[in-house]
Amino acid sequence: VQLQASGGGLVQAGGSLRLSCATSRSAFNFNVMGWYRQAPGKQRELVATISNTGTTNYADSVKGRFTISRDNAKNTINLQMNSLKPEDTAVYYCKRIYGGNIIWGQGTLVTVSS
Repeated sequence: VQLQASGGGLVQAGGSLRLSCATSRSAFNFNVMGWYRQAPGKQRELVATISNTGTTNYADSVKGRFTISRDNAKNTINLQMNSLKPEDTAVYYCKRIYGGNIIWGQGTLVTVSS
């Protein structure tokens, strides 16, 4: 199972980006998938998760600005990020949990300039 993250880039504060985490059809069965991020010198932290029933969970710092969703036709999990702030700058990773297995995708860099 592989997770392919994409959509990172450089954006000005107040701008938007959309991250996608793609996987195979068979791997799109999951208990929870989500996005985490790691800023330089900091620990990796949860950004948002979505369960197989569609329940979502967000870090307080992104509530109201970020939206996680799933696209069953494309086997992807998306993260729409609006009103971006410089403190959102980090490498963003997607994660899949299924049964007792945890898989991380490669990171995608998001840089927000002030």
